[in-house]
Amino acid sequence: MSLRNIAFSAALAASLMSPGLAQATPQYGVIPGYGAEEASRAASPHARSRAQAEAQALARAEAHARATAQAHAQAHWQAHAQAQAYARQRQALAGGAIYNIPEGAPQASVVRVQPPITPRHSAVRTGPSAREPARAAPQASGPQQLAALAPDAGFQQRVDPRFHRATVSYSGPHAPGTIIVDTPSRYLYLVQPGGKAIRYGIGVGRPGFEWAGVKRVTRKAEWPSWTPPAEMLKRRPDLPTFMKGGIDNPLGARALYLGSSLYRIHGTNEPWTIGQNVSSGCIRMMNDDVVDLYSRVRVGTKVIVI
Repeated sequence: MSLRNIAFSAALAASLMSPGLAQATPQYGVIPGYGAEEASRAASPHARSRAQAEAQALARAEAHARATAQAHAQAHWQAHAQAQAYARQRQALAGGAIYNIPEGAPQASVVRVQPPITPRHSAVRTGPSAREPARAAPQASGPQQLAALAPDAGFQQRVDPRFHRATVSYSGPHAPGTIIVDTPSRYLYLVQPGGKAIRYGIGVGRPGFEWAGVKRVTRKAEWPSWTPPAEMLKRRPDLPTFMKGGIDNPLGARALYLGSSLYRIHGTNEPWTIGQNVSSGCIRMMNDDVVDLYSRVRVGTKVIVI
């Protein structure tokens, strides 16, 4: 009931309990002399209580609205500050390097290298100039998994040709052997001598999981096992707590572990996600590409993520 309705009820009670009406109709049990002043005093405690309750409810609603608006504003400014910090990190780490061939450059300046296709159920090799012995993938538990997850030619055809491995010109300041991850472009570069770099297509962190910084390769693993971190299991309780290495493992054929962080450069059993923002912060590569990169770098390699 609103304050207006309460006031109307009190006025009606006062009019009905006026001295004239009360004194003229004693047969209805109305005490003679009980008039508007007495009725007003009788009604006012109830009206005051209702008004106070409504005022308190209104105050609580206003306080909640203010708190919600403040929380939204704070989240907006935090996101804005994170975006600015990420942009500053990228600018500082890039060092003015030119990682890609400019549009319209002569085709002779880019040496395309088609990634070798791994036949189904065969060992993974890096090509004619293999730098490491081929190691066959641990076999999955059933033929259905093999059919769904083996990195064969059908999957490779789903990858945008822009993200196939290529040798490109490089004029940046970083020394040969340095790995540079260009997150917005979704490319990984391995700097080579003579103003060249090997460029690989990658999948990177989805919105909210991007990061930038300088790390070192602290460990290398072939067909690594996977233990999802607690944060990921909280987001995805359907995931297993442990998965052994193999072609059905999301880390793929090889993994390079970065510092003491949870981030890795690794292969994938979903090669069609290369060129997309899909991960929780790790850098994923096609299995053929990560095998090639694995064979070229060593523990201690500098990794710059921009």
